[in-house]
Amino acid sequence: MASSSEPSLSTDASRMSVDSSDSSPEPSHSRRKDPRTLTNLSELLSCLSALQSEETEHSSSLTELLNTREPILVSLKCLNSLVPHVDSLLADATVLSNNVTSTAKTAQRVGGRVRSLDDEMGRVREAGDRVGQVMELKASLADLQSSIDGQDWEAATRHCARAMSLPLEVISGPFAEMTVPTSDSHLPPAQTLQEARENLLAIFRRNFEHASQSRDSTATSRFFKLFPAIGWEDEGLEAYASFVVDLVRVRAPASAKTSSPLYYITALTALFESIAMIVDQHQPVVEKYYGPGQMRKVVKRLLSECDRVVKGIVQGWEEERAMKRKLVDITSNPSIPAPSTNRRAPASLNPDEAAVDPREIERVLSELAGMIGRWSLFRKFLLESLNDDSDNPDIEPEGPQEKGNIPAPDSTYIDSTESRQLFSWLVTTYYIPLEVWYTRTSVDKAHRLSSVDLSQLPSSTTTPDDVFYIVKIVISRLLSTGDVKGTEATFEQLREVMEQEYIGVMRKKLDDVYRHAGASGTASRSEKSERDSRVAFITILNDLDVSSSHLDHLMRDLSGSQTIGQHFMENSQALVKGTLKTFSNLTAKLRSALRLGIEQMFNQLMRPRLRTFIADVYKDASYVLDEDAYAIAEHQDFVRKRFIKGWEGFVDGYKVY
Repeated sequence: MASSSEPSLSTDASRMSVDSSDSSPEPSHSRRKDPRTLTNLSELLSCLSALQSEETEHSSSLTELLNTREPILVSLKCLNSLVPHVDSLLADATVLSNNVTSTAKTAQRVGGRVRSLDDEMGRVREAGDRVGQVMELKASLADLQSSIDGQDWEAATRHCARAMSLPLEVISGPFAEMTVPTSDSHLPPAQTLQEARENLLAIFRRNFEHASQSRDSTATSRFFKLFPAIGWEDEGLEAYASFVVDLVRVRAPASAKTSSPLYYITALTALFESIAMIVDQHQPVVEKYYGPGQMRKVVKRLLSECDRVVKGIVQGWEEERAMKRKLVDITSNPSIPAPSTNRRAPASLNPDEAAVDPREIERVLSELAGMIGRWSLFRKFLLESLNDDSDNPDIEPEGPQEKGNIPAPDSTYIDSTESRQLFSWLVTTYYIPLEVWYTRTSVDKAHRLSSVDLSQLPSSTTTPDDVFYIVKIVISRLLSTGDVKGTEATFEQLREVMEQEYIGVMRKKLDDVYRHAGASGTASRSEKSERDSRVAFITILNDLDVSSSHLDHLMRDLSGSQTIGQHFMENSQALVKGTLKTFSNLTAKLRSALRLGIEQMFNQLMRPRLRTFIADVYKDASYVLDEDAYAIAEHQDFVRKRFIKGWEGFVDGYKVY
């Protein structure tokens, strides 16, 4: 094989040499001319030189080709020595491929048979399960009927629940319809089961109503637990709701009088407390047997009954307290404006002769606020008890929640009730107008009955104490209602009342003092008149200072009290505190009025005297002195003494007050 391959290798080598020579550049051949065209000696010599160069190049190329032939022959021998080994590996690979192919075909045939066998076994197992389920269905229906005949309701419930737990395709399947019916019960199993469920529902409902009417708590609880086990959750909750509705029917005691200020508050409290006790005591039981959130369905029925009772109570209160007449009276008899500082109130404006008694309005407001507050507390309790978060205790909020950014619970089922609309109507129709009228009337009365206590320093009137005592009562009563929208609207109007009827009147009093002083003239006023005007002006300034202090303390106390947390939902508390903060901006207006009053006092009362003060001090002073006169003037020091006496007389009237 080696000898036969060598000629081919030589041929290849010569071919490679020729190819390489062909591919190499031929500058000599391209430069020399055809010998037949040569005509002189120089051209012949040039052509001969080119031929010699070409010969040298070919000789070098052939030498290089001969030098590279030996390594190629050695490599070829090495490759030829590997041929037997490669032929052996090819034979072994062919044998292995044949064996693997045969085994794979056998495995494929066996696997196909195994899969077919598994399919057969799965169908057999499924058929066995189906037969077992059908037999269980048949046994359950038989035991169910036997338990119903024996009035063993717990056992009947268990057998019915076991039959209902089977797949619907089993109960309604053709195999069950052929094998389950018996001579006593020839109906299909699905129809038999449904008739048994309806029969049990009628029995449970009848026994539950009987137990509830006889107030048998044990029997009531017994049948209440059986409804959901056989798929009658809604019907069970309906029966339970009808039962608890009878428990919340409030009837006033025979000795109660509608004229009592606590009659209607007590009636609403009894109604709301009875519902709250039912929710608090029965919610765990309902959610245990009927599922989370099911108590809300019962509460909706309770709220329907609550609407009926509340409507009757509110109508009775409106008629008994003659609220429409009171509303007309305060509309046609606005508050009496405070008299001017230097004028006496006319006799016709005597508060005792007013058409509307503020004390009667205050009693009605306290009663109305108590009624609205009871509803707000009841609503707050229901929202917290039936919060949606309690339905999914395993779900935690994603990330920390910022303070004041608390999500509001779902209140649709409460806010859509007639009771909610009725109490909102009471707030807007009666409470806000009456509260604003009462506040305005009380502030005007405080101005009218104002008196100065000169025994205390600094001197002030009773107006700030009286007014902010009333404001504290009004705001505390307002916050006790727990109505967010009503609180915002009332605070807005109260702020207008305080700006107009209190701060505005204080400014008017300051202007009256200034106007009186300007009309009298400084030169012609008596010492007593000047002193009275100064005392009146300073007293009003002290009232403004005391008022700003009272308002600041009042807002701070109310913002930090427990009233807001008790009567408002957690997500509404920040809004209410923000409303309080807005109302507290009146402090800045009081201080602004105080600052303007001080500037007015300085400009109108002190500045005119300061203009002549220095001239009076240096009056009759001589600036041309000899040594003796200078010594006498220095000894007497009349300028300093005159300045001290004049300054003390100037500021004593202001330091005292």
